[in-house]
Amino acid sequence: MREPTLPTFQGFGLGLRPPHYQDFLAGEPQVDFVEVISENFMVRGGRPLHVLDAVRERYPVAMHGVSMSIGSADGVKLDYLKRLKQLADRVRPLWVSDHLCWTGVEGFNSHDLLPLPYTEDTLKTVCANIDRVQDVLERPLVLENPSSYLTFADDEMTEWGFLSEMCARTGCYLLLDINNIYVSGTNHGFSPEAYIAGVPAERVRQVHLAGHSAGRGLLIDTHDTPVPDPVWALYELASRRLGQVAVMIERDDDIPPLGELLSELEIARARANGVRGRGLAA
Repeated sequence: MREPTLPTFQGFGLGLRPPHYQDFLAGEPQVDFVEVISENFMVRGGRPLHVLDAVRERYPVAMHGVSMSIGSADGVKLDYLKRLKQLADRVRPLWVSDHLCWTGVEGFNSHDLLPLPYTEDTLKTVCANIDRVQDVLERPLVLENPSSYLTFADDEMTEWGFLSEMCARTGCYLLLDINNIYVSGTNHGFSPEAYIAGVPAERVRQVHLAGHSAGRGLLIDTHDTPVPDPVWALYELASRRLGQVAVMIERDDDIPPLGELLSELEIARARANGVRGRGLAA
């Protein structure tokens, strides 16, 4: 029987990435939690697990996956779920999260977060997969909104409407990626502000902040630059609604020295505190 609710956690953290392993092992970086990529630690042994074991003695850990493929028509693979649960039982994370997408079919993994049509049929598939995942993991699942570069002619609802109904049917929670909202809104012409207003704030447990790059006619979610001003502004808007959530700076490429990310994290903390200080938090 899975837990019916997922406790809140309010803090500011960073992703635990290999260039910073030694920083975390040697010192005490001023973060409230760390997030790890689940698949990097779903191994039998070795240095990654050694580092994770040492870090989790000092910091709460959130597990974030990239290949669950919650939108797959052929279901989430049981072998993957068993290995994920084994890691979760070892780490005892704040929560386990992944992305609202599909990544492969019939054993093929594209290693990309592929988009889903927002239809009732897709919703039924996703919810059935979530129910299975939550039963196997024996804990609620947290799902992140994707960035996207195309839409489907058959879409029957908005992305935020899909997320709301998904949470209502399964009891899952949300990881709200503010950069992804801005990227997708710019690419598809919807209002990021309407998105923020439309998601069920009470189901959000974590926020991602990241940067992006400009492609040919599209914004691309690259996670290789500092958080830009429009994303900071949208984050302040989100902070007015969300209340107690975990906030993380996400950098996956062109990773700078840890001190630069800690400085950026302090900006996130200051902006959230500024919103609360003005009495605007939800």
